[in-house]
Amino acid sequence: MSDDDSSGWQLTESDPGVFTELLKRLGVPYIVDDLYSLEPESLAALQPVHALIFLFKWVPELASNKSNDNAGHYDTDFPGFFAHQTVNNACATLAVINALGNIAPLTAGPQLMDLMNFTTGMDPQTCGMAITSADWLREAHNALSPPSSISLDGLDLPKKSEDAYHFVVYLPALGSLYELDGLKPYPVRHGEFDGSGEGWLKKAREVIENRIGSYPIGALEFSLLALRDDPLPVMRTRLEVLQGSVEDAEFVDLMNKISNENSKRERWAFENSVRRHNHIGLAHALLLALAKAGKLDSAKAAAQRGMKEYLERRKEMGLEMDES
Repeated sequence: MSDDDSSGWQLTESDPGVFTELLKRLGVPYIVDDLYSLEPESLAALQPVHALIFLFKWVPELASNKSNDNAGHYDTDFPGFFAHQTVNNACATLAVINALGNIAPLTAGPQLMDLMNFTTGMDPQTCGMAITSADWLREAHNALSPPSSISLDGLDLPKKSEDAYHFVVYLPALGSLYELDGLKPYPVRHGEFDGSGEGWLKKAREVIENRIGSYPIGALEFSLLALRDDPLPVMRTRLEVLQGSVEDAEFVDLMNKISNENSKRERWAFENSVRRHNHIGLAHALLLALAKAGKLDSAKAAAQRGMKEYLERRKEMGLEMDES
């Protein structure tokens, strides 16, 4: 949400590179990966998964609907960590903090450890206020947010309401699946899960798919991220053991996985550097140049075609996921 009541917190993209960089700044040895499917094979490749971060379009009517048994039940006696969202635009970082606060033992940088120790024993509202009042945390959050766009204030343009999106966390605790939503008064308990096989992820798949099913068919207003161990340290340790076995199939497979992980981190670093740079001046200069050359209309038409094709591909992917 992007109301004035943001206390300086800016909007955050649902992007694994953004969340992973935030975790790095917090001194936490985890990464976040995109999840395009909740099928067992996709989840198994990312194990161990500590939490799922779910982004969805905020629809008040759906948020207040408690008629479905799969909506879960408030746990007023939840003994774990839970903080309320007390300002707008902070839900991404708050989702991360709510997840990390329920991972034991937590390894983190001194600032985060001090904050977690400081909030021990606080009620969710006070805890949320303490977290969003931390200047260093807000600065870490905002450092990964896109630059502010050109302000249109004062032009007397009609106000246009924007869709609001919200992050929540699903994670295992006390043998049950919990949903931690900073806008709700208490953690939501979705019931016990079988500790064998897929464990809590099977229960999470049922709950999330049911939640997506409450939206119109074909809706794409969702994103799912997995908070997981960083696989690189384990891979590198195993590679040292296999040194000298360059023709071994495991060695070759491991080298390919490490290369793919490193390429992904390089892409994330590049995207984050671009994300932090304000390109408004460059875009303005390019538009002026195209207009002077008489090519602006054709460029606009090409961009519209490209966006239409992109949206059609997204829709096709969404329909395939719905059918599976």
